[in-house]
Parts: sequence; structure tokens; C-alpha cells
Amino acid sequence: MNQPSLSLPSFAKINWSLEIPGKRPDGYHEVKTLLQTISLHDELHFEVSEDRAVSLSCDNPDIPTGSDNLVVRAAHLLRERFEVVQGVRVRLEKRIPINAGLGGASSNAAVTLLALNRLWEIKPGGGELLEIAAKLGADVPFFLLGGCVQATGTGTTLSPLPSAPEPVRQYLIVITPNAGISTAAAYHALDSRALTTKNANPILSVSQSEANSGDSQPWPSVDSLKNDFESVIFDIEPEIRRTKEALLQAGALGALLAGSGSSVFGIFADEEDQQRAANEIQLEAGWRIFPCVTVSQIEYLRAVGS
Repeated sequence: MNQPSLSLPSFAKINWSLEIPGKRPDGYHEVKTLLQTISLHDELHFEVSEDRAVSLSCDNPDIPTGSDNLVVRAAHLLRERFEVVQGVRVRLEKRIPINAGLGGASSNAAVTLLALNRLWEIKPGGGELLEIAAKLGADVPFFLLGGCVQATGTGTTLSPLPSAPEPVRQYLIVITPNAGISTAAAYHALDSRALTTKNANPILSVSQSEANSGDSQPWPSVDSLKNDFESVIFDIEPEIRRTKEALLQAGALGALLAGSGSSVFGIFADEEDQQRAANEIQLEAGWRIFPCVTVSQIEYLRAVGS
């Protein structure tokens, strides 16, 4: 008899803004960021098994498929929390570049929680999935919601933006250069500023009304685009700076480092400008280019079946 199965997209994200005011007394970094899901996505395929095993395969040989992978960890945490007796086989079709600041691993973990919540017929209480997601990583709770969300604290205090009258689609180009820097190294470079925030307590909170608030508002003005990591990462990896320059030279209204890098995104006025720029940009060896659009919260929740 065929086992229950499910296939879901796993979307990437960008940061319209990312500020790191300093280091908290608990050792974590204080974060203030505006996250946005985009149409670039992986595909995850799930099939329930009766042998209790959790297995993962991937078409990208650079992706670890053992217990260190967030998909596997998410499945184990969910099964332990709700005493599930079934297992699952997961197949990951990887399209989001790895270690590129686009949240691919965090998105995979969140989609795993959403998929297995359905396949294993779990009935979590309010906030339980968010609590599990926060244990997996700072960006994972965001991918339970999608759309445009402000994150503060350690990155897990989530405030979805109010509903816009109509979904606003922004046309983007994401470029991932042949250069990279680990998140740990990026934070270490920022720590040299020796900034510290006081009276900051870790918190995970998002109300049900906020979670259902609807479509994202328009992206911030070009002048408000900001990423504190640019000041250090562009010096460490000049190739990433050249990526931003290439987007601006191709007519981007604004461009910004995505997360802690190495990807950079550019914003274009419409689909015609986006396609023209994609054809004109002179890619250096190893650069990957992804024309894509923003994905609103309603579009996101519909796509992941939440």
C-alpha cells in the first residue's frame, strides 16, 4: 500500500534591511531586520515510512544528508516532541545556493515541520511549531510565516507587516558570486566594534492575528536599504562588492547584500527592466544569476499549504 506523501516548495529570502546593534549579555547578537520571501526555491518531497527511520537524499553532493542537516534535525525534534511512531523519507531538490545568505537550510527545516505536521497528523498547540523552529535556527521561525516580516531580538521575535490593499510584486535579480564568508566570520568582524546592548532578553512571540495579517507591503525606499554586514564583508571579499556594482550598473534602483552574504540582490522597476539587466550583466567566472520576484505572505502560505 502506498504511504502518504507530499511535495512542497521551499522558498529563499532576502533582507530589505539588517542591523546588528551589538552583542547581548547572553552572548547572542541583537538583530533588527526586515525579511522577505522570494520566488527562488528548492523542492522537498516527503514520504511517510513505517520503520521510524528519518532519511534524506539530495541532488547536490555538497549538501550533508546526515544528522547535521536541519531537515533531519527538524524531523527528529518533531517526532520526539509528539511521540510519533512513523518515519519519513525526504528528497531535496536543491536550487537555492548554499552558504549564500538566502536562508535555504532554514527554509528547508521550516517546510519539513509544516509537511510532517500534516503527514504525521500532529495537532500542535499554539506556538509549539514556532518553539521547535527557534531551536533549529534564528531564521527558521520566519519561514513558518513567509511574506514580509520584521524580526528583532535574536531574530525570533516576529512581527508580520500589516496587510497591503493589493499584493505588491517586486522584480529582483539575485547574484551569488564565486566568493563566500561564513556567518561566524561575518559576526566576528562586526564584533570588533565592541558594541553591547543591555537589558535584552531572548523572546519568541508572534500572535495568531499577526500571522494571518496578509500580504506584504511595498519594499522600503532605496534610501532605507541597509545591511551592517556590507561594511566588513565588502572589505574581506571584494568580489562581493563587485557583484553589487554590477547590479547598479545594470540599472538596479537599489542593491543590497542578502543576509550575511555572499549573495547580493538588485531591485528593478518592472519585469522588462529585470530581463534587460539579466541579459546585460557581465558575469564573472562562477557567478550565478537568479531573476525572481517577491512572494507575499498569502502567496507563501498558499504555496506551502499552511
